[in-house]
This record gives sequence, C-alpha cells and structure tokens, in this order.
Amino acid sequence: MPSSPGGEPDRAPPLVVIAGPTGIGKTALAVGLAGALREVKPVEVVSADSRQIYRRMDIGTAKPTPAERAAVPHHLIDIVDPDDTLTLAGYQRLAYAAIDAIHARGGLPLLVGGAGQYITAVLEGWSAPEVPPDPALRAALEAEARERGLAALVDRLRTLDPVSAERIDPKNTRRVIRALEVCLNTGQPFSAQRRRQPPPYRALEIGLTMDRELLYTRLDARIDRMMEHGLLEEVRALHRRGYGWALPSMSGLGYAQLGAHLRGEATLDEAVQAIKRDTRGFVRRQYTWFRRHGALSWLDVGALGSPDALVSAAASMIRGWLGAA
Repeated sequence: MPSSPGGEPDRAPPLVVIAGPTGIGKTALAVGLAGALREVKPVEVVSADSRQIYRRMDIGTAKPTPAERAAVPHHLIDIVDPDDTLTLAGYQRLAYAAIDAIHARGGLPLLVGGAGQYITAVLEGWSAPEVPPDPALRAALEAEARERGLAALVDRLRTLDPVSAERIDPKNTRRVIRALEVCLNTGQPFSAQRRRQPPPYRALEIGLTMDRELLYTRLDARIDRMMEHGLLEEVRALHRRGYGWALPSMSGLGYAQLGAHLRGEATLDEAVQAIKRDTRGFVRRQYTWFRRHGALSWLDVGALGSPDALVSAAASMIRGWLGAA
C-alpha cells in the first residue's frame, strides 16, 4: 500500500485516471497529454490493461507503439510471460509502486486502461486474497463448465458466495473459476476475504465515450489492421513457442478466435468475424462497469471532433483540477 502523504486530503498526491472502452483512443490521449501538460508536470503512464501485461503479445493487445513509449514513459507493460500468472493483488502492488515512484520524481501519473477490475483495485484499495493458483482444481472446474455449462459454476458460486456471484460477470469464465478456487481452497467466501483500504491519492477520473455504432465501426477497422499487421502470425508463433490454448493469456480477444482457426475449427473469415463480434460484447461489458462505477467525468470523443480537441479538453480539465487543490 502506498505511504500516506499526511496533511489535508486535498494535498494528497494526484492521480489522473483515463478510462474507456477498448479502441477509443486512451493511449493517444495519454501521449498527447504528455506534451500538453509538459509545463505543468511531467506525465508518466501506468497501464490498467489486463492483456498488455504479457510479453510477445503485441498486435492483438494493441500495445503502445515504440514511438508512443518513447514519447512518454509507460509502466506495467510487458511484465510477465504468457504462461505466468499475475494476480489482482500482484497488479495492485506493482501499480502502487509505479505511482509512488512517479510522485517521487515530481511527475503526474496517468492510470490508463479499460480493465475496470484493475482500476477499482487501485482507486478503492480492494485487496484480493493471496491464494495461489491451483492448476488441478482449475482444470476440473473448466471441464465442468464445458460439460454442464458456465451457468452451473455460477450456481455453485451462488451457493458458496452469493455476494461474489452477484458482483462477477456471469459470462466471465476466468473470474467465476477464480472465485470458486478461493472458496474451495480456503473454506471461506471469496468476498469475505477482500479488504478495502483506499490509497492516499486524490483522483480525477476521466472517461472517454462515443456513439456506440461509430465505435463498433472503428473497432472493425482496427481489427482489420491488426490482421494486416500480422496478428495471425503472432498467434501462430506464440503457440509454436509452447503457449497452450488453455492459458488465460491465450483466451484474449483475437488469440482465442484465431486459435480456433489454427486448430481447424473455423475458417479465417469466420475467426475474424468472431473477433469483431466478441469485441463488441466486450465493449458492452466495459460500459457495464463504467455505469456501476459512476465517478467518471465523460468526454465524448466523437463530439469533440478531433484528437487535438480531445487533448485540449482533457488538459484543461486536469489543469483546472490541479489548480483547484
């Protein structure tokens, strides 16, 4: 947990959050803000993306380009291999350490991403139980989900831990299994083992949005560009390196669908269309978290009309917020 700065709450070190659905332009905004706020504070980015943590998974996760990473320091990208596990508690510790180091350098940390669970872990200080992965139990639960359907696991979780069953997306296999894993291995509800200790930051939370159909069109075009830039080859190379299809990292958007194609279960066109369809579903789930969170100050990317206008609007919000403290 970060160290407390002491003093009045409005003198707590600042943290700017830039959240929003996948593909809306969060990284580009963060890079633009580094230039726009140069005279105020040096900006550094702390990634809140649960897929960009993986090394060698670059195209499908839309990592910042080398030019973007040269323009502004980025943290918590490329920190684990695809067959490694980074728990939520582990991410939280790394994020707090990165944020505190940026403050120590006199900088302004931007927490940037669309992973609501990561953002919540940082802003609200939720500490997940330190229960190591149990591969044998996970395999058994995954087999049960395949045989009986994920709804059967959700029902089982509802019996063991109704609070977690209510909070967790019932379509998120990985999170349902993790909650069951903790319940079964500790004998206590997952929700009962979570503690909340909000960090000593004052946060400005900016959310990016735009017309949903326009965003879907934009995402379709981005997926086409990923394919042109070698996403299929990236997925094939990962599998050839020994990263199995059952790994959580390989279940991400693009990797899972192209894995089905490489296994002969779908044509390439069917796989690409599945990526586009599943990406839209992912966006809907992201917006569900945004609605529940409720603390975001929204900027409409489409209404602002240009990337420069978006940077200007966000920079103005941040300058005013910093100046009001």
